[in-house]
Amino acid sequence: MTECEIENYKRTYLEKLSLSEYQVKTLEIRTKRQNQCKECIYMVTASLFGKIGKLHDKTSRVKKINDILFGTFTGNSTIYEIANEVIAKEQLEAQLKKKFCLLSYYNKDKSNKTYSVLNNAKNNDWPVEIKVGLIGSCTNSSYEDMSRCATIAKEALAHGRKSKIPFNVTPGFEQIRVTIERDGIAQILREFRGTILANACGPCIGQWDRKDVKKGEKNTIVSSYNRNFTGRNDANAATHAFVISPELVTALAIEARLDFDPTNDSIKGADGKEFKLSNPFGDELPARGFYPGQDTYQAPPADGSAVSVVVEPKFNRLQLLEPFKVWDEKDLEDLTILIKVKGKCTTNHISAAGPWLKYRDHLDNISNNMFLTATNSDNNKINEVQNQCTGEWGVVPDTARAYKAKGISWVVFGHENYSEGSSREYAALEPRHLGGYTIIVKSFARIHETNLKKQGVLALTFVDSKDYDKVQPTDKVSLVGLNVFTPGKPLKCILRHTDRSSDKILLNHTFNEQQIQWFKSGSALNRMKQLAVESK
Repeated sequence: MTECEIENYKRTYLEKLSLSEYQVKTLEIRTKRQNQCKECIYMVTASLFGKIGKLHDKTSRVKKINDILFGTFTGNSTIYEIANEVIAKEQLEAQLKKKFCLLSYYNKDKSNKTYSVLNNAKNNDWPVEIKVGLIGSCTNSSYEDMSRCATIAKEALAHGRKSKIPFNVTPGFEQIRVTIERDGIAQILREFRGTILANACGPCIGQWDRKDVKKGEKNTIVSSYNRNFTGRNDANAATHAFVISPELVTALAIEARLDFDPTNDSIKGADGKEFKLSNPFGDELPARGFYPGQDTYQAPPADGSAVSVVVEPKFNRLQLLEPFKVWDEKDLEDLTILIKVKGKCTTNHISAAGPWLKYRDHLDNISNNMFLTATNSDNNKINEVQNQCTGEWGVVPDTARAYKAKGISWVVFGHENYSEGSSREYAALEPRHLGGYTIIVKSFARIHETNLKKQGVLALTFVDSKDYDKVQPTDKVSLVGLNVFTPGKPLKCILRHTDRSSDKILLNHTFNEQQIQWFKSGSALNRMKQLAVESK
């Protein structure tokens, strides 16, 4: 059965079920992600809590939805394999509820079912009391997310209850911010003890001047943000950051405890009577459409040739970017290894956020955070590498600067899913700025791989992942055959060891013709400038 036939089949049933394609597709994608997660942590970010009530009106309807969401296609079958057994309402509800996850930094490679969080908290000495609840950011701040959270808040307020803890709301973008203001959603969240933050990254990437706990104080927060690396939100390594859906953050904020189960537990109202939260609901799109908000775009002048930007040289938070050097059309010979990273290496390991973000417009200063928390395979330590010229041990950024000062180009080796996390451009800019020419790993996170290419860095992967073990920190690394660098053709690499032996290995890449031109020009920006000049 072709993909087109499969989609047509699904569409037919969607029409019969009176269920929007958006609803099913959303659930389908989230379910697929949840089932596929291995080293990366995925979670159902929003909406299954409550959509259960929408979905199972009739057993037959439940069955068909289940078929579409959870059914499988056989390899060469000409028909869609429909489950024979009718799945009852309770079974589907249980199946969907299992998609709720609470994730913790201290157990960040494993998801925790909601019902087991309390036991895990006790066994691992996680604080059960929640200090702050945070919803929104770029990931979970749709109009529907906000309106569903507002229904929870409104129900609690009707019983004289609101959030016991600070409740921060980050609209994802300007249209969401002004639309929820217009429709009264923002006001409901404020009455719930919410603070509406700017529609920016905010605490999700560490832009949070937190005052309620001291650095080093163990505490728990819950958020619907997309990451919970060590110290990411508040620069406090002792903060236990649990990632859940916006609705669950809102519900848990009422009792401010991890052991509160909003799907089963009762809440005592201001009048002493107990009540249970209803399944939240919200419009997927605003009935009156999105309000455009404030237009802050300023168009550049038609002719910018006479415009010059002047920046005070001593200003430590703003720096003009200098173009990266163009490739000299030679093979990269005898590169020094800056660090062979062991284990997980996210964008946060490569370029930490938090307080460093004040330097985000000053590439040289923010480069002082490069690889600060990456583990060196040579000594199993963080932020300590050996200078191969002097033999001295030092922090990673300083060692990279020492190499750059001597005109020594360097390379980094890494493990699986290198640079998973946010699409942080600095994680690609900093290595390039400090003299890195290539990153060689077992596998890349997709966005960062592209970011490296844009900065003229060779993003390469081992053809044989076992070759990672052949790399010794004292090796000299050469990439040969760059004059015939072409899409789909592996590059040759020579590892020269200190005992004068060597290993020849092959490295894969995903560069297309355009991206190869980025490398040859020194960066994508350099290439754009070249094309602009050529077009005149």
